[in-house]
Amino acid sequence: MKQEFNLTKKLVREYDRSLDHGGINGTRLAQRLGELSKLGLSESGGSNRVGFSKEERQAKELVKKWMRDAGLQVREDGAGNVFARFEGLNNDLPAILSGSHVDTVPNGGHFDGTLGVLAALEVVEAWKELGYNPVRPFEVVIFTDEEGARFNGGLTGSEAMMGAFELDKKLLLKDSDGMTFQQVLEEDGLSLDSYEKAGRDLDEIAAYVEVHIEQGKRLEKANIPCGIVTGIAGPCWLEITFTGEAGHAGNTPMNDRKDALVAASGFIHKIHTLPRVVSETAVATVGKMSVKPNGVNVIPGEVQLYVDIRDIYESTRDKLVEVILDEAKMIARSHNVGFKWQETTRVKPVPIQDKMQEILSKAFEAHNIKQQYLPSGAGHDAMVLGEKIPVAMLFVRSENGISHNPREWTSLDDCVHSVHLLKHCLENLVSEV
Repeated sequence: MKQEFNLTKKLVREYDRSLDHGGINGTRLAQRLGELSKLGLSESGGSNRVGFSKEERQAKELVKKWMRDAGLQVREDGAGNVFARFEGLNNDLPAILSGSHVDTVPNGGHFDGTLGVLAALEVVEAWKELGYNPVRPFEVVIFTDEEGARFNGGLTGSEAMMGAFELDKKLLLKDSDGMTFQQVLEEDGLSLDSYEKAGRDLDEIAAYVEVHIEQGKRLEKANIPCGIVTGIAGPCWLEITFTGEAGHAGNTPMNDRKDALVAASGFIHKIHTLPRVVSETAVATVGKMSVKPNGVNVIPGEVQLYVDIRDIYESTRDKLVEVILDEAKMIARSHNVGFKWQETTRVKPVPIQDKMQEILSKAFEAHNIKQQYLPSGAGHDAMVLGEKIPVAMLFVRSENGISHNPREWTSLDDCVHSVHLLKHCLENLVSEV
């Protein structure tokens, strides 16, 4: 008989209950993570709550109930973003926001995004228990469709709130079932008109803080529960094509070939050495490639590949793009093959302001946790907001760095550590006049 999946039980099994203080309750957090894990639960124990699905909607409605139970004023905008407001002593001041998303990739994990929403809500629960009154208003936020699994995009809700979308491109989108962006919105009770009007007056927002699992191994290797994000990398994608000459693998001498794959292989081998020349935080990856004619006994005549180039600083990211293109051109010449390229994506990186990093650093000091600074190679809603308002990000340790996978795991101890740090950080921000 198949054992019943029980995330809550697994989380609390080895929980250090001494972390229950300051109004924060680890068992409550575990129970809520467990309840959400049941929505869209896959046969392999993963989570299927893609953007604008009924499962994402169910998750939003469940969290909205918890928000109302905590006494918050809950509203949803025309893009499906949820905002739950905790009134401050001076509600004329811009609010502090914290949260993340509850949608997932197909058969993903149970912590990515969800932890950030529930951590922010747990801070509110603690404030309620302690009778704490913030000077500024505070809002817990759930952003819609961060993962972008439906349309191979992402950050749909945060872009709507910030007015950072191109409607013409949205109208061309279709999901795997052939449904258009407009049809998908309408199926979720929204509309194209409501999405267009979801933009928010940014004078209402003072800052945004997001808790998120690391999705990497740096914190695990350092044996530290949480880390301070220094910036969110912006990707630049290059489509590169090496064009040689297809020929018979048996009858073409080795010294008379124009092998596109040999040139591409030399280029790929060289790429992993180039980021460190430009920046300690830069990365570059070839993750997709096609070979033509792709025959066992045919010399490859054309190779098309894609390079994903990222850094948290725009200047060094763009410098690395130049270095990689120069290397590709040189390798093409040395192998006597053709070369062409085009840029398919360029997203602006978002460095985290020193002031926001310092606020998190003080929280680490207060809780006797060593400060670990690290970049975010993945995109987050904080990246969209960070172009116009101050943002901070707090990463939480991921076991084996696994994410977007049913085996995604962050211990309840580490989850609760992140809530304590978030609470300290938010209290600093909401107390400012």
